[in-house]
Amino acid sequence: MAAAFITFEGIDGSGKSTQLRMLAGELAQRNLEVVTTREPGGTPLGARLRHALLDAEAEVDPLAELLLYAADRAQHVRTFIRPHLLAGRIVISDRYTDATVAYQGAGRGLPTNLINQVVQLATDGLRPDLTLIFDLGVEQGRLRQTRRTAHGANKADRLDMEDAAFHTRVREAYQEIARAEPERVRIIDAGGTIAETHLRVMRVVELFLAERKSGVGSQESE
Repeated sequence: MAAAFITFEGIDGSGKSTQLRMLAGELAQRNLEVVTTREPGGTPLGARLRHALLDAEAEVDPLAELLLYAADRAQHVRTFIRPHLLAGRIVISDRYTDATVAYQGAGRGLPTNLINQVVQLATDGLRPDLTLIFDLGVEQGRLRQTRRTAHGANKADRLDMEDAAFHTRVREAYQEIARAEPERVRIIDAGGTIAETHLRVMRVVELFLAERKSGVGSQESE
């Protein structure tokens, strides 16, 4: 099996992190070499940046936020993602560049040309082969987050504390990304049970891997 770079995206509360773990476990059982990671925080440096970025009590300027995410991503791409891809592994990341477009672009209102320039610089052109966007209504996502926080499973971070209008802009940006890049991006309905969502994920990923194995529609990561 050729290397593949898969990213999971979606608003907070969409369940993407749970689905990432489930997919990785399923693929490992099939004897595929899989590594998982996340942004921010996929490297030791990234873990420190994650704490600074998501601290609920911190005040971070939008431009500073964008550049901190870019620093995390530059380290992530060069020291983790690209080396694993070169070794022939499947890399699955919880968030990547689409999150920057959605959160810092649509959410914070930073200019599109600035977002694109920073993303290009940080990634050196490395794009996902497949992106799954877990789509969920904003109120349902906020309810899930509230329940998890109440049960101690999650601690509310700066992004969790943004208002519904912010998360609506983020969701709409993700939907626009999916419309603009249908060859890369698939929308996953995340409104059902964990098991139902997992079945939707597996249908998409199994088809992707089968096509990649046969060489149909596949392309090398840049």
